[in-house]
Amino acid sequence: MPKKTSKKDPHVEREAQKYEHPIASREFILELLAERESPITYKQLTTELNLTDSDEKEALRRRLLAMVRDGQLLQNRRGTFGLVGKMELIKGYVIGHKDGFGFVVAEDGGEDLFLNGRQMRTVFPDDEVLVRVASIDNRGRREGVVVEVLVRHTHELVGRFVSESGAFFVEPSNQRITQDILIPQGEEHHAQHGQMVVVKITEQPSPTMRPVGKIVEILGDHMAPGMEIDVAIRNHELPHEWPEKALSEAAKFSPVVPESDLSGRLDLRKLPFVTIDGEDAKDFDDAVYCEKRAKGGWVLYVAIADVSHYVKLHTALDKEALNRGNSVYFPGQVIPMLPEVLSNELCSLKPEVNRLTLVCEMEITATGKIGGYKFHEGVIHSHARLTYNQVYAMAEQGDAELQKTYKKLLPHIQELFSVYRVLHTARLKRGAIDFDLPETKIIFGTDRKIERIVALMRNDAHRLIEECMLCANICAARFLSKNECPGLFRVHEGPTAAKLLDLRKFLGELGLALPGADEPKPRDYAELLTKIASRPDARLIQTVLLRSLSQAVYSPDNKGHFGLAFDAYAHFTSPIRRYPDLLVHRAIRKILRGENKPGVEDPQFAKYGEHCSMTERRADDATREAVDWLKCEFMQDKVGEEFPGMITSVTSFGLFVELSDIFVEGLVHISMLRNDYYQFDSVKHALSGEHTGKRYRLGDPVTVKVIRVDLDQRQIDFVITEALVESRQPKKKKPKKKYI
Repeated sequence: MPKKTSKKDPHVEREAQKYEHPIASREFILELLAERESPITYKQLTTELNLTDSDEKEALRRRLLAMVRDGQLLQNRRGTFGLVGKMELIKGYVIGHKDGFGFVVAEDGGEDLFLNGRQMRTVFPDDEVLVRVASIDNRGRREGVVVEVLVRHTHELVGRFVSESGAFFVEPSNQRITQDILIPQGEEHHAQHGQMVVVKITEQPSPTMRPVGKIVEILGDHMAPGMEIDVAIRNHELPHEWPEKALSEAAKFSPVVPESDLSGRLDLRKLPFVTIDGEDAKDFDDAVYCEKRAKGGWVLYVAIADVSHYVKLHTALDKEALNRGNSVYFPGQVIPMLPEVLSNELCSLKPEVNRLTLVCEMEITATGKIGGYKFHEGVIHSHARLTYNQVYAMAEQGDAELQKTYKKLLPHIQELFSVYRVLHTARLKRGAIDFDLPETKIIFGTDRKIERIVALMRNDAHRLIEECMLCANICAARFLSKNECPGLFRVHEGPTAAKLLDLRKFLGELGLALPGADEPKPRDYAELLTKIASRPDARLIQTVLLRSLSQAVYSPDNKGHFGLAFDAYAHFTSPIRRYPDLLVHRAIRKILRGENKPGVEDPQFAKYGEHCSMTERRADDATREAVDWLKCEFMQDKVGEEFPGMITSVTSFGLFVELSDIFVEGLVHISMLRNDYYQFDSVKHALSGEHTGKRYRLGDPVTVKVIRVDLDQRQIDFVITEALVESRQPKKKKPKKKYI
């Protein structure tokens, strides 16, 4: 029988303010259990806490169950409660592999645990679980057993409906899910064999049962135009339908900015602002203007659509914008963060109409430094919608017709190029990292079939706008920091010690070195990039340098931006398509209106940062999946053809090769590398033959033949043609040994 504790809960006053029937705080319960040598029952804990009132007991029961749900406690089969750490359990989330096995990524940052196929059949990828270490396999990996599934994250998925011998099931299109979903009779809802469908999970997988579901939507035939986007949207659970409340709020906006909204704003309508975007852009959220100062240097204005004027905190529009996190750009289609009445109309800086903006006014010195800055709530009247190619042609290539058409704007555009040059020079001196990796664009023909894939060409007009936006983003970050206002920073940390060690080993093999000892600076990376620019393996080295860096995230904690070599950086320039920018706008408005309380932290921003970082990764994964589908479809009629390419990735199971002329990537499986056993070297990014010495390395040029295209797996298989040639050569007879 447990004794009644004499300890006092230090959080008793807080609990009394929050609950009608306050009981022990979570912290106090964890402290009590930490002192015990064994788990405790609910009844024992009520005695130890001296609870007699039935309402207090019920409140404790609910709290214990909530702590179990949140992974703070574990309730075993005997009903006793214990600390997760003491019961040698690890909390994390599941990631799956297309071959049926998976891993649990530990929440505490510890080593991942391997899950075999049997364990993976009880969970879906992304489920939050508690696992225990069952054994160490022959490769030295910790192998886990799922003890408890804390949170199920897969409730719907998309796949191909299969009707076979009177049984129905769905094959998930997500390659990381290897279980088929059983569909009971009557739940198929007229789906036909081979159609792509959305299935709602009605029974989650368990050790004894496969997952069960029902068809809730029929997307259409497998190869229907646009199907790749429908599948990607649902595979990655992208929000794509507007809630009625959000649409109702959007419908109330007038398509014209009323005069009353201009009151109290800085009137900049006479300044010849212009927007500069791509030919196919539909929303224009930034406009620029630059003028030369008599005493030297320039005044640069960057005006950004004032989305925060229309999308207020906690409205239905705001909640849905946060839910989406960002716009998602598929080839030929966009899922916008905001309804089109805002993104393509009121918040689009179209020419010859009044538009509300937040304006960053900056003094740029002759040496490319930001001498000072101001933020304004303003109104502008864009004087022209220009494209990158137009601006480059008239200002840099002397296009006489364009210069005549935009005669009044040309002097201001030329000043923009002048300020760009000094800003770019300052960036190089600062040591910012500038990776020059190719980007591509898909060109569609009839019926949404790929006609060709082309390389995107960047000119100095693209770089001009990029430098202007960088300046405004720096000022936004400085403004938040200076005024101690909560917001989201764009954080990019340097390489980890492990990645740095691998990078140095790789560079050493090439006779190169990265300066900076254990803490290299961006300048060290930049100098190395300049040094290797003319080498034939420059792309290889760039790729490895890029992979050594951490992924950029959103965070309320300013840790600087390593790649750009900035002490502080925030996203301010795209509130139409990124929720973090909208949060930064609200913070700036709060400061301008004197509503900020310096030094007061807002814990919500940590959640905002995590969520927006997740939605950014989710969008990238979804667009990559859709593009992979399209490229597979494009290659289906090219089986048997040969193409030149370059090795873009080396793994233990083979080589990924990107075709040089059509920018499609496929796999040369290690089993297709003939006449030798090949060993994988992760440091050298190479597969090397044990006997022949033949080596395939990241960045090597190769010629490959397309041997298979699997649309369902979104995989293209190649074989290196010189390997085929070698295999066809008659074997040379070994010379007879001579004996003396």
